[in-house]
Amino acid sequence: MERSLTMELVRVTEAAALASARWMGRGKRNEADDAATTAMRNVFDTIPMQGTVVIGEGEMDEAPMLYIGEELGTGSGPFVDVAVDPLEGTNIVAQGTWNALSVIAISDKKQLLHAPDMYMQKIAVGPEAVGQIDIHRSTHDNLKAVAHAKQKHIEDVVAVVLDRPRHDVLIEEIRSAGARIKLIPDGDVAAAINTAFDDTGVDILFGIGGAPEGVISAVALKCLGGEIQGILHPKNDAEIERCQTMGITNINKVYYMEDFCPGDDAIFAATGVTDGELLKGVQFKGTKATTQTVVMRAKSGTVRFIDGDHSLRKKPNFVMD
Repeated sequence: MERSLTMELVRVTEAAALASARWMGRGKRNEADDAATTAMRNVFDTIPMQGTVVIGEGEMDEAPMLYIGEELGTGSGPFVDVAVDPLEGTNIVAQGTWNALSVIAISDKKQLLHAPDMYMQKIAVGPEAVGQIDIHRSTHDNLKAVAHAKQKHIEDVVAVVLDRPRHDVLIEEIRSAGARIKLIPDGDVAAAINTAFDDTGVDILFGIGGAPEGVISAVALKCLGGEIQGILHPKNDAEIERCQTMGITNINKVYYMEDFCPGDDAIFAATGVTDGELLKGVQFKGTKATTQTVVMRAKSGTVRFIDGDHSLRKKPNFVMD
């Protein structure tokens, strides 16, 4: 892939974040998502690449833009697979809470897992605990391994978990082990990324969330030297049949980093929409706005934090009328 794509992707996530942030706290999740998707799609048209969406807003018949299989870019430049979530945390923005992101992950062609749109059981850690976790091991054993790898007492370890009834048993297991928990309402991509940064105070991600989000998280963790493992978690026969249609014959297969993103190179970018542990959200003041973005590349291992100052007069399409 071209190195210049790194900064081009920042422009894309910034646009989506600026557009969706105007809807923060207004209780309108669909409007926020539509704004992010439209802005992201418009900027993609200016990027010198030949991209194909492999993780997107849905199939062609259920998503007008950024649907799976859609072609992105100017039609010149490198061929890449694209995984997008224009607004990771639509409910977060609607409610005005923490850790909404606009995210993109790209890799060389055919180097991203085409995950079905269903649940996946996941476990993720940052660089210090790579090779120490196993999705088949008990919650206590994984917490103990992470504590040892990070030279902490187990009671100092913080696990992040989506606050869902399906995690009641998991939450009790974490508490019984003596570890601490950060329950989040939505946004497990941000949670997975946070495991790789000490300042966020998060050590490990557990639980069942979206499989597409697992792919996006894997690209970020590949760039950061972290690790994620996942097992598809279909909830009915129709989803099992969908897996089979996609050529997935072993529903119990464990997906490792080399399954999610097997290539040598990948790029990930995320812009904060609302404030979070890692990134500040969009701030508006009159005709100006500020953004904060993290962008990283697996091949070089470079991680950049970029603060953007934007003139809304010159970028009128990024804000709500």
